[in-house]
Amino acid sequence: MGALSGIRVLDLSRVLAGPWCSQVLADLGAEVIKIERPGVGDDTRGWGPPYMKMADGSDSGEASYYQSTNRNKLSVAVNMATEEGQALVRALACECDVLVENYKAGSLAKFGLDYASLARINPRLVYCSITGFGQTGPRAEEPGYDFVIQGMGGLMSITGEKDGVPGAGPQKVGVAVSDVMTGLYSVIAIQAALLAREKTGRGQHCDMALLDVQVATLGNQSQNYLSTGRAPGRQGNAHVNIVPYQVFRASDMDFIIACGNDSQFVALCEAIELPDLPKDPRFTRNADRVRNRDAIVGLLSEHFLKGSAEQWVERIHAVKVPVGVINDIGRALAEPQVLARDMLVEIPHALNPAFTMVGSPVKLSDTPVEYQRPAPRLGEHTDEILSRMGVSAERLAALKADGIIEQLEQD
Repeated sequence: MGALSGIRVLDLSRVLAGPWCSQVLADLGAEVIKIERPGVGDDTRGWGPPYMKMADGSDSGEASYYQSTNRNKLSVAVNMATEEGQALVRALACECDVLVENYKAGSLAKFGLDYASLARINPRLVYCSITGFGQTGPRAEEPGYDFVIQGMGGLMSITGEKDGVPGAGPQKVGVAVSDVMTGLYSVIAIQAALLAREKTGRGQHCDMALLDVQVATLGNQSQNYLSTGRAPGRQGNAHVNIVPYQVFRASDMDFIIACGNDSQFVALCEAIELPDLPKDPRFTRNADRVRNRDAIVGLLSEHFLKGSAEQWVERIHAVKVPVGVINDIGRALAEPQVLARDMLVEIPHALNPAFTMVGSPVKLSDTPVEYQRPAPRLGEHTDEILSRMGVSAERLAALKADGIIEQLEQD
């Protein structure tokens, strides 16, 4: 029994932020019913290659992008552009605790699937809207994409090499972090609303915006600006408030040092045989090192070229200063610590019995995450869910004939 067992979620979202949210809810035990367009489905079904491999090694046509964010869900293919399809979705909403959607603000009202309409027929419904800019404000009706939000929200202005360095310029993060973080914040909002419902008996509307989340997660960088009136710039792989906290080049490859306090700096210098550096008044305290960043980084950079990354990492690790190599994703997934934490899981798929994906980082002692099913194929559970609602076999056949619903043909 998962932590959210007994909670039923109607998922009208697609692409990443919404599906990321609903996948976390599903991992925690909620039943998630994913509504998709017949014949097309979630946009990310077509975002390939790469595709999941079938048992014989050939491409399955199931995009890896889609697979990464839709496990543990049930797929129901319904044409929401039809009145009959809208009626089916409304009926499902009456049986659900949570609804997640990421349509443009106001666009579901014409279908009678907006919060105000559904709250009248299911006042206990927790309705989570995920948009680029939120339900209010001058840009509320505009579509919002992660790349644009990373730029608008300030993240790209502090990501990338600083001016004057080869390759300088604003840079997006290699993962759609605005989408992922908004999905995670939406899980928090939904769980808070479910707890509030235990006290009030009422659901509520969760208004989640990518831009809000991106601004909120600037963390110390935005507070640095509010304290000084100066916008932080790009520092490449260096930390704006801590030195040394960056990438260094050894004789053979790059490695990372994350020296978080003055005692760690003393230990670091002892380990790399530069014990006098902390005695230099320019480098004694972190504030001194930040003010004299170029001097200390120059000294360390020259010194680290005298040995291999493996040698430096071994020495520095021995004195418990955070240090590490820079793995590509293949090496990261093969890290013994990653494997020991069960972060790679096999979830048998109808097209590949040995299908593997990255697992959940949530570790609960009493209600652990369970991997009940891989990402569903389009319309795989249409008949199952609608039959459970009381739709007869004759009615299901008529709805399929009219193109209102679609059921996956079983292999």
